[in-house]
Amino acid sequence: MKLVAGVDEVGRGPLAGPVVAAAVILREGKSFNELADSKSLSAKKREELNILIKDKALSWKIAFVSSKKIDQINILQASLLAMMKAVEGLEKKPDKVLIDGIHKLNISVPSIAVVRGDTKHKSIMAASIIAKVARDEFMKKLDKKFPQYGFIDNKGYPTKFHINALELYGPCEQHRASFRPLKDKF
Repeated sequence: MKLVAGVDEVGRGPLAGPVVAAAVILREGKSFNELADSKSLSAKKREELNILIKDKALSWKIAFVSSKKIDQINILQASLLAMMKAVEGLEKKPDKVLIDGIHKLNISVPSIAVVRGDTKHKSIMAASIIAKVARDEFMKKLDKKFPQYGFIDNKGYPTKFHINALELYGPCEQHRASFRPLKDKF
């Protein structure tokens, strides 16, 4: 039996917080019919599936790359780093890795980039879901520390409320200084 890991990341577009990736190896024969791209699911459904995936998967790992590291190496490199860390952190070594997107990973295991893979492969869907839930939980905690930015509602994306908060309060330690409009104004 060949072990296939699906990998995806979330949080490339926000102005604050980490980029988060997950790698998941699903068990053969287990039913994961409810899986879908995390963006197409409600928060409640993602949370339910997060528990199911972690309970039923053969192996899974979540990896974070901080906003400071994103500023140092850029968002693409940070996303690839998070995905590599997730794959390397799996308890079971996969025989093949399927990555959502157009970039392969620089790892010892054969990897295949799959455009829109989060709509085609259950293992990538699972990775997308647990990464999204982990990042959302991080941003909820961040909201408690910095409630003025509304992270609980915008998850760090550049909503009108978030941009207005940046104008009023300036950025916090979790903001990505290399992203616009932060790069231009602060």
